[in-house]
This record gives sequence, C-alpha cells and structure tokens, in this order.
Amino acid sequence: KMAADGGIDWGFGELTAFGSLLAQGVTVRLAGQDSRRGTFTSRHASIVDSQTGKDYLPLSTLATGNARFFVHDSLLSEYAAMGFEYGYSVENTEALVLWEAQFGDFVNGAQSIVDEFISSGEVKWGQQSSLVLLLPHGQEGQGPDHSSGRPERFLQLCAQDNMRVANPTTPANYFHLLRRQALSSKRKPLVVFSPKSLLRHKLAVSAVSDFTQGTFQPVLGDAGINGTPLDAGSVKRVLLCSGKVYYDLFQARAERGITDTALIRMEQIYPLPVAELKAVLSQYPNAEDFAWVQEEPANQGAWSFVALNLLEHLEGVRLRRISRPAAAAPAVGSAKMHDAEQSALIEAALPRP
Repeated sequence: KMAADGGIDWGFGELTAFGSLLAQGVTVRLAGQDSRRGTFTSRHASIVDSQTGKDYLPLSTLATGNARFFVHDSLLSEYAAMGFEYGYSVENTEALVLWEAQFGDFVNGAQSIVDEFISSGEVKWGQQSSLVLLLPHGQEGQGPDHSSGRPERFLQLCAQDNMRVANPTTPANYFHLLRRQALSSKRKPLVVFSPKSLLRHKLAVSAVSDFTQGTFQPVLGDAGINGTPLDAGSVKRVLLCSGKVYYDLFQARAERGITDTALIRMEQIYPLPVAELKAVLSQYPNAEDFAWVQEEPANQGAWSFVALNLLEHLEGVRLRRISRPAAAAPAVGSAKMHDAEQSALIEAALPRP
C-alpha cells in the first residue's frame, strides 16, 4: 500500500533499498544484536515458519545473479561482531555489508575496532572497507545508555576523507544513502545515526517519487509551514540542525506561527557539505541570526566539529549553539527531567512571539 499510495516509512524505505540492490545483483549482508526483526520491530526482514521453525527471507526472492541476502542476529559482543563484519567487507568488496547496534550507545564496546580499523585502516595499510555502521540515536527519555551513538567520537576521528558520517531524517534520503554506499566505486566506511522514534513518526515519511527520482541530499532546505514555502526575504533567523530534533523544531514552529525562521537539515556531517550549505544559506539574504541546534549536551553531538570546521567556510556567519548544557553522561535518567530539558531547548530555539 505504501508503494502505491506513498507515505513510505523508515522500515519499508530501508527494505526497498536492500531489495533494489539485490535485484541489481548486489549482495546485502546485515548483522547485529536484533537485526532480523529490528530492535524496534521495524524491519521484519526474516519471518519464522511456526510449523517448521525455518527462516524465510522475503527479499531473497528478488536477488539476481550471484547476489544473496543475509540477515543475522549476532551474539552480544560488539567487538567480535563488528570486527567480523569489517573483515567481511574487506574481502567481499562487491557486497553492501552493515553492522547494527541494538542501541547506538553500545558501539563503545567496539571502540578499538573503530579506532584501529574503520577510521584508520586505509591510511595505515591501504585497506579499504565500505562497512556501514547503523547506530540508533536520539534523545527520547530512555536514559544515559540508550540515547547516543556518540557522534562526537566519530567526528573527532574524521580526517583525510576517511569515512562518511550521516544523520538522515527521511526514508527516501536514507534509501538513496544506502544505494550510494553500495554502488559507489569510492569505498569508505559509512556511519549512520539511525532513528528510533522516527521509525513511526507521522512526519518522517516519503512519497514514492522521492524514491524513483533524485539522489542522496547532504543538505535539506526548509520544507515550509503546512506546505507553504517561507517568504525567503522575511527570514531573519536560520537554525541549522541534524537528525530527530528537526521534527521537534518543525512542529513547534508551526504551532507557534513563527514565519521568520528557516530550518536547515545537515543530513551528511562528514565530509562537510560546504557547497550545499552555502547554496541554501544564500536564499536568505536578510537573515541576521544563525544557530546550530542539537538535542545532545554541549560537549557532545556534532557541535564541536561544526564549530571547528564549518565556520571557516561560512564567511560573515556567526553561529551560536543551542543545546542541552554540557554533561558527563549522554542523557539524564529521569523522563520528567528529559521533558523539561527538551522544552527548554525548543523554547531557546523558537521563543514564542
């Protein structure tokens, strides 16, 4: 029904990427701690026959040539599982190989694999890999160990065009991102901060045409309010952001009737999409206030990387930060405290008229 009528959600968009690649003869391999159904029951890539106990992989029927579809629930060892998938991606260069954390926080169990191989294997040994890391990420009141894929750690390791880091917000952009990763001749690891609540968010859906046309967009410009584009000449404030917080801002802006603030999404964080950002910002010649909005604490998330690396390319732009205060842990342990912090964040970014 989604394929015919639109409103394609994250899970179906992802399976469409896998299926289209299999149909083109590309092997797809996904492993992780709960990857067959998806940690948040969003994927259902494997169905178990209740009579025989055997697995059925619907996408396997689409494979052509020598392509195969693998999806495995791995043991609860990030170090061992990610290490194996990295090695697999090095040896099978024609496959799309993905490792998924149950929650992005758990990637710290494989930090030595990230440090020694994923971020630096090519510069040290010329060893190329196009492994994809899927790290569920988002401040949603689930506590300190179920909130953050630690984007700041990956971004600190980014240099010399060594990997790709993305935080896509639409199923279609994620679809194009995966296909680009599989079909590109440039083999680089890809880190994707994947969603949790956006898996079922009513606004995080895409039209069929978004899949059949276009390519991955590193930057998404303002989507307007209730389908009506902003008057670019009236925009006084531009908020840059990445990931789930966009939808919080989008809804708050509409509810508060704010029409002088543009919301710009940075879907790819490294390599920095400088040209695309400049093109979008040039649409707002009267903007006076520019801010980076993130839901992560000030000492985490993408802010430090953006402040150190992006501003030098944006002549005349002074970028301030709107975020949670710096914190030792990625999130608070109380849902009420989380809600209070989130309300304060939105109020700071979009004060009521």
